[in-house]
Amino acid sequence: MRGHTGYWAFLVHRIAGILLALFLPVHFFALGSALEGAAAFDSFLAWTARPLVKFAEWGIVVLLAAHLGGGLRVLALEFLPWRDWQKSLAAAAAAAALSVGLAFALAL
Repeated sequence: MRGHTGYWAFLVHRIAGILLALFLPVHFFALGSALEGAAAFDSFLAWTARPLVKFAEWGIVVLLAAHLGGGLRVLALEFLPWRDWQKSLAAAAAAAALSVGLAFALAL
């Protein structure tokens, strides 16, 4: 059922996982630039100072928090009986993910 809270939690978890998987090659490229020498890595670090890249870093943190919350939800579904109050937990997990992203954005 598409209007159900569980469906949206499922969808956010899967989309966050896909986007994080797409981020991995970029992360490995950044690590690889460090192997090419200090100048290449410094050039990459200078590129990361751009506002759009900073915003993307915030997005990665939110995606990580959302994916973690979704994974914990899946574990709860596997091991605990479903109750109506768990809808509130899904909303709390979403709020926590956004809070983590906000805390990261304020720390930039």
